[in-house]
Amino acid sequence: MNTELLMALELLEKERNLKKESMCEALEAAVATAYKKHLGGAADTHATVDRKTGDIRVYCKKMVVEEVFDPLIEISLEEAQSIDKKYQLGDMVEFTADPAKFGRIAAITAKQMVVQKIREAERGNIYDEYNEKKNDIMTGKVEKIDRRGVLVDLGTTETVLMANEQIPGEEYYVGKRIKVYVFEVSRSTKNIQLLISRTHPNLVRKLFEQEVPEIADGTVQIKNVAREAGSRSKISVFSDIKDVDAVGSCVGQKGARVAAVVDELNGEKIDIVEYSEDPAAYISAALSPAEVVSVDIDEINKSAFVVVPEYQLSLAIGKEGQNARLAARLTGWKIDIKSDGVTMGPPEDK
Repeated sequence: MNTELLMALELLEKERNLKKESMCEALEAAVATAYKKHLGGAADTHATVDRKTGDIRVYCKKMVVEEVFDPLIEISLEEAQSIDKKYQLGDMVEFTADPAKFGRIAAITAKQMVVQKIREAERGNIYDEYNEKKNDIMTGKVEKIDRRGVLVDLGTTETVLMANEQIPGEEYYVGKRIKVYVFEVSRSTKNIQLLISRTHPNLVRKLFEQEVPEIADGTVQIKNVAREAGSRSKISVFSDIKDVDAVGSCVGQKGARVAAVVDELNGEKIDIVEYSEDPAAYISAALSPAEVVSVDIDEINKSAFVVVPEYQLSLAIGKEGQNARLAARLTGWKIDIKSDGVTMGPPEDK
């Protein structure tokens, strides 16, 4: 009984999450290939690994012929019938070989192939693990910072947060823990490649899913996200359930929920607005924190003419047009903003 082999396979199954059956199959293929190479490459061979004892057996098949030209693959009728009278021309005779006689080269070949199969299986397991995380967020630790970007350790693999996927102005240091959005997972013959981002709009969406139970359970839904990473994001939310305050649920008590997301995004401002099927109401909300006097809708061109108080014009447009730009992205409408020409602000409270 080959107890050492069984123990090794069972250890790999536990520690590396590799199925014992797949490793036995890999070992059988490796041993058969090694023995075939040892014999010169022409032999018809296959191997078996006993799942209970760990014993390895190699079998070689030869065809029964009248005249033998290649003894590796052929056997004469006379020799075959000396083994068993039943054999006739064209039959296949199976012989048992001794794996111990493979020789050094064949043994090395078998070992290399087994290692390769194990690595392939490990990569497959890692790929399956991370492919489930595609379009989701993961927490990683910064391992290294260089010209390529920030090397992030995600547990069983490492990947680089490229410069264009980093939040502008955010500082990274070795040991810092960050949350990243996984937007692509691919597999090559050598490794698993994860593409991660700190700037993707869906990072905002997923962070709110983590912080807001009502979003996680579907009570509140995020309709859309518009983002300029490192500066400002706008999200629109709604609920089909009466009396549920979608915006309030996302803000949280004393702003705790939105504050947690803001902290994770390095202080990025976040506007949370109520989604509406009414384009005018939706656009008005999207231009928050600015007040809106009126919204005229052009359905054909999907554009909106918005009037705001004079003293709110710069707020509605935003610095370098950011507020209007994000509102247009959030709603999907082209927005033209004008003032009402009234220069005085609202009356002060007395």
